Parts: sequence; C-alpha cells; structure tokens
Amino acid sequence: MAYSKEIIDLVMYRLNKAKTDLDSAKKTLELEMFDAASNRSYYAIFHAARAVLAFDGEDYKKHSGVISNFQKNYIKTGIFDKLMSNIIKSAFDMRCDSDYEDFYAVPQEDVIKQVEESEYFVNQIEAYLKEKIELN
Repeated sequence: MAYSKEIIDLVMYRLNKAKTDLDSAKKTLELEMFDAASNRSYYAIFHAARAVLAFDGEDYKKHSGVISNFQKNYIKTGIFDKLMSNIIKSAFDMRCDSDYEDFYAVPQEDVIKQVEESEYFVNQIEAYLKEKIELN
C-alpha cells in the first residue's frame, strides 16, 4: 500500500512528538520530578500509538479511543506483542492517578519502570514505522 506524503508527514510528526516527550520524561526523572516523568512517558506512548494509527487513517479525540483501537488493530492482530498493550494501559492508569488523584505520589521505582517501558514502546513503534515507510 502506498502512503501519501501527508500521511507520512503526520506519522513522522507524531513519532517525533513521542520522542520529544520521551526525552522530557528522562530529564524530569533525573530531576526526581516523578509526576512529570510519569506524565511525559505516558504521552510518549500515546503519541507513538497515534503515529501508527495514522497509517490506517485513524484518529480519536479520546485517549480511550486511541488505546482501544491500537489494541484492536495492532495487538490483537499480532503486529505488536501483548506487552505493548500492558505498557500503554499501565502508563494510562498511572498518568490518570498522578494527574487527577489528590495526594497521590508516584513511586520512584514505578516511574523508572514506566520510563524504561515507554522507551521500549516508542522504539518498537519507530522500527515498525520506518519499515513501513521504507516499503512505501
């Protein structure tokens, strides 16, 4: 399947946004800003998932739509490992707790794990997208 320049540009924009958020997550983790690191690592995952969905011409206004359609189109079909599903769900839950729960403190070890997992997630998406674009 051939992809238009507009689709490829959108995919790459979202992937670059994911990589920028991942860099922010790492930097805020180094500064021991655990809530911020949790938030940025989730958004790295979120934007990477949106990048891959763009190849199918899909986009969703709600995070739940992005997550469920990523799982339906890419996890259940075996394109990505089930671990990717666990990573995005866990990151979403932690981001929600961190952003919306009063007195919630993200445990340091959980944030370290989440940032590592977000790097894995973004790298998996990037490898997949680069292969798709090269085949175009």
